[in-house]
Amino acid sequence: MAFASTIPASSKTHEIIPISPTAEFKSEYIDLAEKILSRWFAQTGRRADIFLATKFGYTNLAAPSTLTSSRPTPAPDSTPAYIRTALARSLEQLGTEYIDLYYQHRVDPTVPIEVVLETLRPFVDAGTIRWLGLSECSAATLRRAKAVPGVGAKIIAAQMEYSPFTLDIERSGFAQAAEELGVAVVAYSPLARGMVAGAQRTLADFSPTDARLRLPRYSPANFPKNLVLVDALAAVGVKHGCSPAQVALAWILAEHPGWVPIPASSTPARILENARSAEIVLSDEAVKEIRRLAEDAEVAGARMFGEGIVEGNCVEVKEWEGEGEAM
Repeated sequence: MAFASTIPASSKTHEIIPISPTAEFKSEYIDLAEKILSRWFAQTGRRADIFLATKFGYTNLAAPSTLTSSRPTPAPDSTPAYIRTALARSLEQLGTEYIDLYYQHRVDPTVPIEVVLETLRPFVDAGTIRWLGLSECSAATLRRAKAVPGVGAKIIAAQMEYSPFTLDIERSGFAQAAEELGVAVVAYSPLARGMVAGAQRTLADFSPTDARLRLPRYSPANFPKNLVLVDALAAVGVKHGCSPAQVALAWILAEHPGWVPIPASSTPARILENARSAEIVLSDEAVKEIRRLAEDAEVAGARMFGEGIVEGNCVEVKEWEGEGEAM
């Protein structure tokens, strides 16, 4: 499950509460602010019960006095020096000696993926990192990563956006490549950043500070058009006695049993509602109907800002200028 920034920062008690029911429900993924998780581990002593995933490289988060890259934020940073800095910080903030799944959050186009994996190799060998993942990468980058001897075999997951609104990874061939390579797709934003739930019917229903209002699909021109698919999914949910969110998650699991959807959740009730979608068995007719709705939908607006959509490729090793150290 993913909680992300949807949990109010004003209540530390509220921050901690959602984790426990998730753990009881045996959800396999928790993607949450590291310091919040550290407090939960300290309070419960249940670190070993959690398959812990965290990330590095979306941008350089180091303090200005310890920046390890000359590139300004918010560019992705997977330089070897920064990877080591980011890992040390995550371990300290989490209060743990190991990370179960360590993702490259975004592909750094200036650093070969082979260099990234060689940087991570000693931490994998030492058991500090148990498994590796990529995010928003291309099929070509995934293939290159898996081909790195030894450490490439530790790549088990690729976090990619997928929902009835966003079928890109199927259309690009990425999904097929991941299946061929034995890499599980961790589907983020499976509810299209909450749009599928249908809680907001007009832009006036959003808080003025809601970050989604800056996205193309939530523009005044596009949002009403996208409610057509929302309402169609809700109608399927009514037939099965479940919420629109549950029917969308159940559909993803029916179509791709090996994938792991990670819907954002802000309360214990919502966490359990989403998790129970794994228990819903859609009829073959419903699965086909949702597929048809998703394929035929005229989704209005891109999933991200133009600058947020990346190709997920990186330079070849022979093109890398390095940072004063050998691979």
